[in-house]
Amino acid sequence: MKHLEIKKEGHICWVYLNRPKSLNALNTEILKELTEFNASLKEDLESRVVIYTGTGENFSSGADLKEKREPITRLEAWRNNFGKPAIWSFLEVDQITIAAINGYCLGGAACIASACDFRIASDNAMLGYPEINLGINLNWLGLPLAVRLIGPAKAKKIVIGGENENAGTLLKWGFYDEVHPKEQLMKAAEKMANLYASKPPMAAQMIKRSVNELTYSGDDAIMHMDYDQTLLTHETKDRKEAIKSFFEKRNPEYKGD
Repeated sequence: MKHLEIKKEGHICWVYLNRPKSLNALNTEILKELTEFNASLKEDLESRVVIYTGTGENFSSGADLKEKREPITRLEAWRNNFGKPAIWSFLEVDQITIAAINGYCLGGAACIASACDFRIASDNAMLGYPEINLGINLNWLGLPLAVRLIGPAKAKKIVIGGENENAGTLLKWGFYDEVHPKEQLMKAAEKMANLYASKPPMAAQMIKRSVNELTYSGDDAIMHMDYDQTLLTHETKDRKEAIKSFFEKRNPEYKGD
């Protein structure tokens, strides 16, 4: 793995998003690696808990806006959605999954966190969905995952409002399960992991699979169009204005076009 660092300690597997110079931004390569690694966990009978976190000061700044891509047709763009399969791969992991969130966790990274079984954060962590500020909708199955964790009103607030929320607020909302001082985060994540690793793995994983089937089975059918919506918003003048103003560090002027 080029952009993932994997460490296994007994029944616990640590997965580090490892692009610290880019704030662990999610480029195409790291999304493919996450999908591939999560699929490989089917063959891992020793690991009972998987902890996902970021190297450096941040979990991840979300999709890599600076990634250079060759021009492609709309058909290729529609087919090559690497984000949604990556998020879905988290939901299909048999082992118990924990997101240990340090620093910024934005956009697609927040989708990753919401797709894990549990979320534990440092007290300085900031999480948000900035997609709307970039002129696009939230896709990658992020919307139903957020709604289930915090309810429809708060999901609208954080996704439409586009503002980052602090750890205390998200703990109160139920997005986070635990919040700890920054220097204690990894120890707390390990303690949580040890609890679930101590349980009989077959029973634990069967319970998890049943809960996920009850909860998420209809998401793909209902949200099949979320990436289609993103492709539509990519063509708008508001999207171009959002990106231009972002890099020019000024307030955008949206026209609804």
